[in-house]
Amino acid sequence: MNSATAGEVVEILHRRYPPETAQEWDRVGVALGDLSGSAKRIYFAVDVLPETVAEAIEWGADFFISHHPLFLFELTEAAPGESPTPIAPWKSQLAVQLEVSGAVLLTLHTNADVANPGVSDALAQALGLINVVEMPEGLGRVGEVVRPVPLQKFVEQVARSIPVGINGVRSTGDPQQLIKRVALCGGSGDDRFEIVQGLGVDAYLTSDLKHHRVNEALAGGAPILIDGGHFATEWPWLPQAARLLAEDLQECGYAQPEMKISEISTDPWRVR
Repeated sequence: MNSATAGEVVEILHRRYPPETAQEWDRVGVALGDLSGSAKRIYFAVDVLPETVAEAIEWGADFFISHHPLFLFELTEAAPGESPTPIAPWKSQLAVQLEVSGAVLLTLHTNADVANPGVSDALAQALGLINVVEMPEGLGRVGEVVRPVPLQKFVEQVARSIPVGINGVRSTGDPQQLIKRVALCGGSGDDRFEIVQGLGVDAYLTSDLKHHRVNEALAGGAPILIDGGHFATEWPWLPQAARLLAEDLQECGYAQPEMKISEISTDPWRVR
């Protein structure tokens, strides 16, 4: 049984996470690498940072799948009269390191956010939610806890279920309020507040919540708002994506590659 080439792996992944479903501002797809070689050691990480690149190269990865792009606004075409965004030297250095190692770098970002199953499905599964359905526009999910629990217990459940950082899980609301129906969006989701208000949920779990937006949302009738951290709410997608890729490769008749899911936390907060 032959191994899939890097190009064939890209094709398989893009069937599940079509690039055309990504947000217009996003930069998904192949960032670098030769697609003609075999993909025998596939590495998954949320971020392309010095520590994850070093781990991938040390492990001998020939294919690096990241959720967040290495290059985002740097590759955006500059508007007339504007200068292009310069590429940070450390990003260029990481790109060179990956190219020298022979690895392909593929980004699956907002196209993985809206996929079904995708980032928020993996988060819902990690929390043990049931009766999970899509939120409007396909970004985010709504589900139910198996039995209602006080908010304090639900927050503790979140903290046990995903790799939260040093800041833990933050929540608004009464610790004793019962939580049954939950909306969630892995990664940054404060642009969904207005939609969440009309879903009849007890709480909304996402990340990157800010003071003014939260206070205004609560004053406007939002449910309990829970911040689980950006990295933590997206990391569960990595093992899900690896499992689905293994299934797809088997279905297509390819040999199974070795896969490594990075457990390096790229949550930047370290001290509290």
